[in-house]
This record gives sequence, C-alpha cells and structure tokens, in this order.
Amino acid sequence: MERKIICFGVRDYEIPYFEELGKKYNYDLFLKPQFLNTENYKDAIGYEIVMVRGNCVVNKEAMKDLARHGLKYYLTRTAGYNHVDLEACKSYGIECAFVPGYSPNAVAELAVTLSMMLLRHTAYACDMTHRLQFKVTNTMFSKEIRGCKVGILGCGRIGTSSAKLFKGLGAEVLGYDIFQSDYAKKYVKFVSLDELLKESDIVVIHMAYFKDKNDNFISKNEINKMKDGAILVNVARGELLNLEDALDAIKSNKLGGLGLDVIPNEKSLFFHNFSNLSEVENPLYKKLIELYPKVLVTPHIGSSTDKALIDMIEISLKNMDEYIETGHCKNSLIKKQN
Repeated sequence: MERKIICFGVRDYEIPYFEELGKKYNYDLFLKPQFLNTENYKDAIGYEIVMVRGNCVVNKEAMKDLARHGLKYYLTRTAGYNHVDLEACKSYGIECAFVPGYSPNAVAELAVTLSMMLLRHTAYACDMTHRLQFKVTNTMFSKEIRGCKVGILGCGRIGTSSAKLFKGLGAEVLGYDIFQSDYAKKYVKFVSLDELLKESDIVVIHMAYFKDKNDNFISKNEINKMKDGAILVNVARGELLNLEDALDAIKSNKLGGLGLDVIPNEKSLFFHNFSNLSEVENPLYKKLIELYPKVLVTPHIGSSTDKALIDMIEISLKNMDEYIETGHCKNSLIKKQN
C-alpha cells in the first residue's frame, strides 16, 4: 500500500517534527492546519490513511463517503478519543488506533503551573504591575505549597507525574482513583473522594473522560464539600467539570481560584481569536473571561511540548507500521470496543 498520510490540525510549530518523523518512518505526510470536519472532509478523499487530533469531528455520513473512496485507517494522535466515531469506523471497516500515552510531564507541568499561579496570585500581581500598580496588596499574600494538601483525581501516568512534582515541592498529596497502582502509592495517599475534597487546598482533575458515564463528575455538590478558598484545576476533559457551578463558586468566593486547560464544547471558544468580549456568544464563556485573574484559562495546551508532540506523532506512525506488518495494532480502538 502507499505510505501516504494526510494529517489534520497541524500547527506551524509542529511541521518540522512531522517532517523529521515522516522521513524516519518512511511516510509521505501531507499536513493540513485545519481540523478535519464534516465540511472539509473531502480534502481526505483518496487517502487510505488519515491522522487527526482532538477537535477533529466527522459525522457518520462523511466517514461513509471517505470509506467509499478508499479510507482504511483512521489514526488519532491523542490519548482521548471521544472525538472519534468508533461505530462509524466499525460499520465501514475502517481500522482506528490511538496514542495511549505521551510524555506525562507535559500535562503534569501545566497542572502544577496553574496551581502555583493561583496559589501565589502571580497572574493577579503581574496584571497589577502591568497597570503600573506596584504596591503589595492583601491579595498577594499566600500560603506556601509545602503547607498545603493537594488532591489528585485520577492517578494514572499523568496524575502520578503531577503528584510526583507536587510532592517534590513539599506538598502532601492525596489521591482518588478506582485503580490504585503500586507506583502511584509511592507519591499519593489514597483516600475516599469525600475525604480528598474535604482535606485538599488544591484539587487537580486528571481523570479519563467516558461520555455519558462521568460527565460533570465535579459539580456543585462536590465543590460544596471542598475547603473554603480552595483551588480547583482541570487539565483533563472539560466535560468532567460543571463549569457553571465552578464559576458560581468563584463568584461566591467558595473557590479561591480556578485553572482550566479544558472546557465543555471548547472548540467554539478555543482556537479562535476575538477582537472584543462582545464577539464571544456564549454567556458562560464571557463570565469565564471576566473572572480573570481568579480564573486562569489556557487553550488546551497541556500536550503542547516538544516531548509530548514527538511521542504523539511517533506512536501514531508506529501504530501504522504495526497495521502494515501484522494486520493488527495493539493500540486499536476497534479492538477495545469488542
């Protein structure tokens, strides 16, 4: 078969990495900056292999058309795969594989960064000095992380990497997970969800998202169990957190800070530039923006590091090699659904 792959959602800074790894694994990679969607999917017609990232969403009819024109493999260079229509892939005989893990430090470092910015009020302080206000205010006073308890929701590879970093800073780290690995136990003390929420000064969401199963895992009920003035950070999936409840908790000062790298339905806000707030249509997103600097938002950049990017591209190409050489792939999503 031809070793051509059309890759969607490729950012400018990613191009050299794609080119280098394409040569290393002997693939011709055709790079598109656009996210694959139901409107532009025809750009992929004629390709046997498509590679996508999160926020590439194609409906069943488009997948059927692509399969009719020769699509055989649908690779997502992400660990999450709720953007992939697996039923459509199975219906039309399209193999699909994902990247089960990439540099766990990428997301973990962002989680720590957002947490520390909120704990030490650095965004607030820098905003003040940017406006030529150099007096120290009451808001700039903070706890030290070594006197805090940090709760990690989801102690897999990424969550445990985050716990390791927090522990290295001197914090006591609590963990909640259905599966409690021996490796995670080196860095976290596993407790019940209620105890974690009650005891933690900072709560970080690292859980995997399963559609219609753990939506709004953290909402008003859970937030009310948290310490007054606690910090909440979500670097997993936007659907895990009831955003409206979290913002209400910020406004009422129940939460002291909120850090978000993900939000529900994020593609309507993320990856766009606006000239003023009136252009943002969703009133919830307007509230989100207006609550800066108590609410810090990054546009889903958790995996935007050199090492994570290399892992995502390289594992995707190795997945394809495995399909070609054996007809199967250990990272198959079709296999996972059987």
